[in-house]
Amino acid sequence: MSKVTVEKHGDVALLRMTNGVPNAINQELLVDFQEALQMITSEYRAMVLAGNPKFFSMGLDLPYVLSLDREGMAGFYENWNQIVLDLYTLPIPTAAAVAGHATAGGAIMAMACDFRIMAAGKTKIGVNEVLIGLPTPYLADLMLRQIVGDRAATNMIFTGKFLSPEEAGQIGLADEVHQAEEVEAKALEKMAALAALRPGAMAAVKATRTQSVKLLYEEHGSRVNQTCLDIWQDPKVRRLLAVAAERFA
Repeated sequence: MSKVTVEKHGDVALLRMTNGVPNAINQELLVDFQEALQMITSEYRAMVLAGNPKFFSMGLDLPYVLSLDREGMAGFYENWNQIVLDLYTLPIPTAAAVAGHATAGGAIMAMACDFRIMAAGKTKIGVNEVLIGLPTPYLADLMLRQIVGDRAATNMIFTGKFLSPEEAGQIGLADEVHQAEEVEAKALEKMAALAALRPGAMAAVKATRTQSVKLLYEEHGSRVNQTCLDIWQDPKVRRLLAVAAERFA
């Protein structure tokens, strides 16, 4: 697994994305991520998801996805959403240690965790898809509305604004804000406390918390995702994406 590493901290696994500085989400990362999740589910009782001090994750690897044809993009998009759902419904408690920026798809990965521990300062988190001509993915929309409520989610999604740690804390998107060098330790501490609880009870609680979003996505996700894929193919949108992809160079 070259795009992720797994660190053992007692009963807690720290899953770190290691796909370069931006931690861009491409097929290579997804393959390694899925393999790591399967191992962590069977061997650990809690998990922390982390990136690096600059980027938790910058989001989807735009140069990569722009290279895909419609069929290839459909397969990648379905796979990514399934992995986000797998992370969201993991039967153990999870926390995102957001020491660096979590933008677009990176924010979605953080939202799929039960808790988000953010670094104070200039770190940003948010979903900006609308600014490059794309709808926020359906699963991400459902998760965000569950976390922060309808009005706060609508404001984030409609404006594409990135939030500071303080702003994220005010609406409940960030559960805790600490100095950057403390973020991973605080996330591990929080997960260690939950790992000490009975795993059967924790799995049942987690299933209850995620059930409504899971059922909605399983019922409507395929149809809504097709609409998103149609928009991805719009020539005007692809020009906006090409400009945004220059940031990955």
